[in-house]
Amino acid sequence: MRFSGRAHGWGHTKGINTCAPAAPYDVAQFQETKMARYDERARKALAEDFERDGFVLLRDHFPRATLGAWRAAFEPLFAPHVIQAREKGGSGNRGPGRYYVTLPFEGEFADPAIFCDDDVLGIVELIAGLDPVMCQLATDTPVHGSDFQDWHRDTPPLFDNFAETPSFQLAVNFPLVDVDEQNGSLETTRGTHRISREDALAGLADGTYPAERVPMKLGDVMIRDVRGLHRGTPNLTDAPRPMVVIGYSRSWYFRPEVQVQVPRSTFEALPPRAKRLLRYNPQVDRTPRSFDESYQRFAY
Repeated sequence: MRFSGRAHGWGHTKGINTCAPAAPYDVAQFQETKMARYDERARKALAEDFERDGFVLLRDHFPRATLGAWRAAFEPLFAPHVIQAREKGGSGNRGPGRYYVTLPFEGEFADPAIFCDDDVLGIVELIAGLDPVMCQLATDTPVHGSDFQDWHRDTPPLFDNFAETPSFQLAVNFPLVDVDEQNGSLETTRGTHRISREDALAGLADGTYPAERVPMKLGDVMIRDVRGLHRGTPNLTDAPRPMVVIGYSRSWYFRPEVQVQVPRSTFEALPPRAKRLLRYNPQVDRTPRSFDESYQRFAY
């Protein structure tokens, strides 16, 4: 199944203020005032859709102006990775034309209105249990020259040679530009999060689990089980296509190569629910502006 959409160039999304704020953000200014859009009945319906398909979409969920500020803050973080790759004679740190960039937990990126959104967390808790933890804050960005990834899952099963378990780790994705088939929309499958990789690949081949491209507008949010069979597609444009990923997992699940380094001053300014989400992440005096992207084993 394919959908149509339109992508805007880097930094040129109509109606969005792409200028960085004049002064640094102070996390203390963030207020948890955003009203939930979905009541408990609607959230349960979305959770049921998730159980069937392995993902759900919340259309037009996050404010476009907020994500425009995220994009403006992301651009100077992204540039050094491109320069470093070129100096090594290549492009990308996750295959040709693909970059994984960890976001520093500060400024715009430490906004609890985003990572502590009532609707997103409400759905996450219905799927993956109460009292989850936030375990990842990063971006996946293909550029011109990228290709189709191999079909993969983002994590192995908890136990080999056993039936798949209920969800234990979720990815919340939202783009910082409009995404369509021209700039690299996600290609995924429905229902493959509850079966083995081998069965999923066989079902993809025989049409039981057909491939589906998922266009997303700025403001759309996808919540997905990381075991669903999927792949990245080529960015055919000249503009990068950043996709944010915020990871949430059951409180007992931990992968040491994936974490959020939280500045102590930022942590102290957060509301209680946000602090609870980050309880197992390391606290630091100051977060790096760029990270050693050691999280390289991402495809299973």
